[in-house]
Amino acid sequence: MQKIILVTGASSGFGRLTSLALARGGDTVYASMRDTSGRNAGNAEELRRISRAEGIDLRPLELDIQAESSVEGAVATVIAEAGHIDVLVHNAGHMMFGPDEAFTAEQLAQQYDVNVLGTKRLNRAALPHMRQRGEGLLVWVSSSSSAGGVPPYLAPYFAAKAAMDSLATSYARELTRWGIETTIVVPGAFTKGTNHFAHAGHPADEARLAEYEAGPYANFGETVQRAFGEIVPEDADPADVAELIAGVVAKPAGPRPFRLHLDPAADGADVGFAVLDRLRAEMLHRVGLGDLLKVAVRQRACRVRRGKPAIC
Repeated sequence: MQKIILVTGASSGFGRLTSLALARGGDTVYASMRDTSGRNAGNAEELRRISRAEGIDLRPLELDIQAESSVEGAVATVIAEAGHIDVLVHNAGHMMFGPDEAFTAEQLAQQYDVNVLGTKRLNRAALPHMRQRGEGLLVWVSSSSSAGGVPPYLAPYFAAKAAMDSLATSYARELTRWGIETTIVVPGAFTKGTNHFAHAGHPADEARLAEYEAGPYANFGETVQRAFGEIVPEDADPADVAELIAGVVAKPAGPRPFRLHLDPAADGADVGFAVLDRLRAEMLHRVGLGDLLKVAVRQRACRVRRGKPAIC
């Protein structure tokens, strides 16, 4: 069945690729991004052009994940146009690259604002509608860094992603009885096909950064990126992450997986998360809350029309 889907961070990278994959699969996709009349005007228009050329339902949507009024306005637009939201794809994120000490506390707060609080704002705006219908799916784009090998110089990004993953896990247990599912998609490092490194933020404290560059970590940023490039296969394609998400969305309610991995560099996150998720599940069983691990799929009432198919 055609689904109404809202994707965040759809101007580029995983978000854009996921929006295209879902729309090409027959769903109505609101590809959200900030500043659709300014810096992202070209990206928004390109998605509209593709939508017209391919005959798919792909709708660019203004949404600044850092502004509550913008988030609420975007959700209101989707509800007004489509009537409901079936799927939220929490993808929007920003990377920072450099020695952690050289980032200011304000920069770390900004990183959390985008990668963690942005999901909170969107959930608070959209979940009341999903809970009222008794069904829905949240897809969270996490990171293998949260349970796998962690290279240096990406501390703010990795810390925020770990926080988002923890938040996703907690939300999952608090939504199953409402009929709302959760799938956490865990991509590994993709050094090509995304703008993570190209658009990464850099330390604001240039004096601290200079101390690292003049000391034992001279040119270390280049070393880290080169090391990444050497372990990521040449054929690693971020479009595979989009197809993985599209596959989850296409599944019927109930049997969707809680966590999926796609890590070309094989940093071990699949092993780390297997242990963490099992420990968390066993604790819920121990305290008699095992039902929170499986969504309560509700049977929607059907309205029979004489001489016509039933509407459910």
